[in-house]
Amino acid sequence: MNTIKSLYPYLKPYKWLALFAPLLMVIEVLADLLQPTIMQHIIDYGIANNNQTYVITRSILMLMLALIGLAAGIVCAILSTKAAVNFSTDIRKSLFEKIENLSNSNRDKLGTGHLITVMTNDVTSVQNALNMTLKVLVRGPLLFAGSIVIVLLTARSLFPIIVVVVPILFLCIWFVITKAGKLFKKVQQSVDRVNTKVQENLSGMRVVKAYVRESYEINQFKEANSSLTRANMSAVQLISLLMPVILFVVNIGMVATLWLGGLQVEAGKIEAGVILAFINYLTIILNGLMSSSMVLMQITRAFPSAERIDSVLKTKIDIPPANSAAQINRLKGDLSFQNVTYSYSKNGENVLKDISFTARHGETIGIIGSTGSGKSTLAKLISRLYDPDGGEIFVDGKNLTDYDVKELRSSIGFIPQKATLFTGTIDMNIRMGKDHASSSEIEDAADFACATEFIEKLPERYEYPLTRGATNLSGGQKQRLSIARAFVRKPAILVIDDATSALDAVSEAQVLKHLKEEFADATVIIIASKISSLLHADHIIVMDEGKIAEQGTHEELLRYRSLYYDIYLAQGGKEVLPSE
Repeated sequence: MNTIKSLYPYLKPYKWLALFAPLLMVIEVLADLLQPTIMQHIIDYGIANNNQTYVITRSILMLMLALIGLAAGIVCAILSTKAAVNFSTDIRKSLFEKIENLSNSNRDKLGTGHLITVMTNDVTSVQNALNMTLKVLVRGPLLFAGSIVIVLLTARSLFPIIVVVVPILFLCIWFVITKAGKLFKKVQQSVDRVNTKVQENLSGMRVVKAYVRESYEINQFKEANSSLTRANMSAVQLISLLMPVILFVVNIGMVATLWLGGLQVEAGKIEAGVILAFINYLTIILNGLMSSSMVLMQITRAFPSAERIDSVLKTKIDIPPANSAAQINRLKGDLSFQNVTYSYSKNGENVLKDISFTARHGETIGIIGSTGSGKSTLAKLISRLYDPDGGEIFVDGKNLTDYDVKELRSSIGFIPQKATLFTGTIDMNIRMGKDHASSSEIEDAADFACATEFIEKLPERYEYPLTRGATNLSGGQKQRLSIARAFVRKPAILVIDDATSALDAVSEAQVLKHLKEEFADATVIIIASKISSLLHADHIIVMDEGKIAEQGTHEELLRYRSLYYDIYLAQGGKEVLPSE
């Protein structure tokens, strides 16, 4: 019930459609309910008395009622579909907005596969349930109740058959609906696992092929798919049992009607038309119960989906997208870490441990260390993709949490390890760094990132369309566009997370040269695995197992002859030394 209340605001703008559609369905139901009674009168009074005028007039009345019911049914279908589709469209929009504003830790907990299932299968399930509810849920109970009332008034002697048949039908439907709800919840969970597996393999297809793991991944998918198949089969088979059982019960009722009715016709207690009308009403009762049960099963199936949707919409965002903080005019870029710790698992195993350092605007800070030492995590904390578990991070003397997160990020340029580009043009991807950038700013940013040389060779240049994941570009080309996207922003703080690893030595040297010339007033944080990328840094921090092991200038760190010196020797020694 709480879930329904939570989702009701999405239906509220379309409440008149949702109210008017069932009213039209009432008109269709009334037209259908009158048909057997009119047919009974045609048989008992028209045909029995050879009154052709009566037969023709009542036949015309039946035709008119059928046309009225048809028109009402069509309009009801249009209105209910419009309400349901718009309802689901608004939910999907809110879900996407929510997902876009979730913090990284929120998304990690929920899981990509789960979010995809909620956005697609779950929203569709809720839409179908609402559509069927508006079109059918009113129809079923009205047909059922109306038929029983008419039978009670016109064929009371046959009413005991209804008394026996209907409770049996109710018990069958109740049993199936109760069991189906639990089964459909398992189906949605299985869909989550299948979506997760597909998403992982699509994003990691090159790795799968490179390591010849196709067979292994196919077997893994088979297991997830088999689990979904079993869950679906259990649910569908249970539902499939309902129709044959109900038909069997109704057919028994029809046989009993013919037997009992035949005896009463022979005894002169009822007319033959009453039997025909009763059988028609028994069929209508069947249709009413079946349509109601189908809707109830769809609703039962939709309840877990609605709960999952509501759960995502109510997820408390760890890092709110906006707050009441004062607007940022322009950051200077002074950055300070004070005793910062962070853990992904929150189980006490910290990725960062007591990190403290200061970077002033105009300075370039280099960060180097072994894989898993916490370098990339540190970069994510600067952009508030995550918040530290302990300690504080200050920018221009203010705690990061005191800034509006969107405005803060607007003043930071972040170039991640993996260059992520989106479907669209090169211009659109670079312009993500600055929406209203001029053409000259776009071209300058591309030039500083050494991307101009390959862009100029493309057929449409900056309007060249990128495929999903930019698979029509090389790794180095994607990395250059990722760098250009950050450069066009001209941020106060620029964080480069090993983003030149796919560039050749000449291109990397050019990018670093432009970085020093064009971003002289910015605070630049360069995370690198190569010492050659950090030679021009004002200060270098060496990370080891989540801690700062050493820090100083390049020359100072070499004199220490410790961890940095070991990295220096491993990378070729004098080859990375500045020229003397």
